[in-house]
Amino acid sequence: MKLLVTGGAGFIGSVVTRMLLDAGHEVVVLDDLRTGHRVAVAPDATHVVAPLDDVAQVVTPQAGFDAVLHLAALIAAGESMVRPELYWHTNVVGSLALLDAVRVAGVPKVVFSSTAAVYGNPVELPISETAITAPTNTYGATKLTVDMALTSAAAGNGLAAVSLRYFNVAGAHLGAPVPLGERHDPETHLIPIAFDVASGRREKLQLFGDDYPTVDGTCVRDYIHVTDLAHAHLLALDAAVGGQHRIYNLGNGSGFTNRQVVEVVREVTGQPVPVVVAPRRVGDPAELVAAADLARTELGWTPAKPTLHDIVSDAWAFYRDHLPERG
Repeated sequence: MKLLVTGGAGFIGSVVTRMLLDAGHEVVVLDDLRTGHRVAVAPDATHVVAPLDDVAQVVTPQAGFDAVLHLAALIAAGESMVRPELYWHTNVVGSLALLDAVRVAGVPKVVFSSTAAVYGNPVELPISETAITAPTNTYGATKLTVDMALTSAAAGNGLAAVSLRYFNVAGAHLGAPVPLGERHDPETHLIPIAFDVASGRREKLQLFGDDYPTVDGTCVRDYIHVTDLAHAHLLALDAAVGGQHRIYNLGNGSGFTNRQVVEVVREVTGQPVPVVVAPRRVGDPAELVAAADLARTELGWTPAKPTLHDIVSDAWAFYRDHLPERG
């Protein structure tokens, strides 16, 4: 198929692009490199450097796209609470421009990068796709808005839509011609920040809150390896059905506290990783753990690297090899 990947210069988008190319598809990447990295774009993909607002110049009736995988977004939940206008414009206005272009061009399928943040503070654990959606931060609210727009597009325009609600994504894709891992600037994710401490680039690791109702007082998150996540996108392309909007959680179904993650980082890196407790961040739920049974039964998706040790080990291998690039 001929596919458009928005955000294909980002961490997840670059891995999805690589796996689509390896599966024999033709891929066009749309990424303005505002948060992505040119080096992460597969050399055998066509890269259009343009903002999502200009997507109608790429997705035209003549372009012949068979599907769009929409991963372009701003993703920092904390930042979304202090700069909400950026998130509403990029994540919602940009996505609506994409859906309009898809409708005009007659593209039949869209696979959307959604998030567990749409659930907010869950009433029941693990979280299923039928759980109440009540996001506690602007980031989650913007993603839920796009999910709702996809439901409308499926019902009104016959779009075949799939939303993949990610839980915490980490690891690295080491089998690619160019290894692919996290390069966020600034970095907001726990594991690469812990690596900064382990490598001496930061003095201490901040844990935001130690008074949550969890086993050790720190937040619990469900971690998924990026290659497992990317594989689900290929399965979602095949599973998309016209006139339907299907939603799947992607996670391992087990959670780890922030302190438990730090212990695994210490084990993998062999470094002490000192920790200091900071105040809670606004909008952080205490616990997010996925019920991903639907993805397993309907998509045939089974994580190949479900253990936290494997996830951290691959992430550390990428981080260590690319340490000079971090200044």
